[in-house]
Amino acid sequence: MKKISDIPKSDRPREKLQQKGAEALSDTELLAILLCSGTKSHDVMTVAEKILKVLDAHNEKLNLDELKKIEGVGPAKATLIAAALEFTRRRIRPEGLKISFPADVLPLISNYADRKQEHFICVSINGANEVITTRVVSVGLVNKSQVHPREVFADPITDRSVAVIIAHNHPSGDLLPSKEDIEVTRQLRNAGETLGIRLLDHIIFNQKGYYSFLEHNEL
Repeated sequence: MKKISDIPKSDRPREKLQQKGAEALSDTELLAILLCSGTKSHDVMTVAEKILKVLDAHNEKLNLDELKKIEGVGPAKATLIAAALEFTRRRIRPEGLKISFPADVLPLISNYADRKQEHFICVSINGANEVITTRVVSVGLVNKSQVHPREVFADPITDRSVAVIIAHNHPSGDLLPSKEDIEVTRQLRNAGETLGIRLLDHIIFNQKGYYSFLEHNEL
């Protein structure tokens, strides 16, 4: 992660937002703006990256005490992040988004496209084809041990979902599914059939595009 001082002024988070709009920034850059500054030993971009990793691992559900455990985060920054997360939870919700095609969920997950690790995401869908919620199931390489059906379907069962869309980013840039991707998809499709929760699609995505198992007739 580059330090702010290593980034050309026009590409620094605050200046970039002013020139291109908030949607052009990565999650790390947005966090850096909220934090304003780092610490004596930790540049603001480094602190933002640390916070982001912990948020991803906890499905963005962290209390104040857990935030303060992050290296480089003191009480003031922890309070700011906790307030920002709660404000976002109250004001900007994906619930009720109507899904006509599985790829309609891309705006809900596109912020994970620039992650350096694979993030496996599950979107719960109700009987009216509306999004109930979106969750990160695991972080790391997609394989059968990390995305076991019990981990993927535990929350959708509680949500009383009738269907799910699963997705994960490919940091490598290659959108084609691996053998593991194909096997995980098959396993989850079969588990969903048993549970009565349809697997609508498995989407692989990055910053340039996406690959849909459904659109390629592979479900």
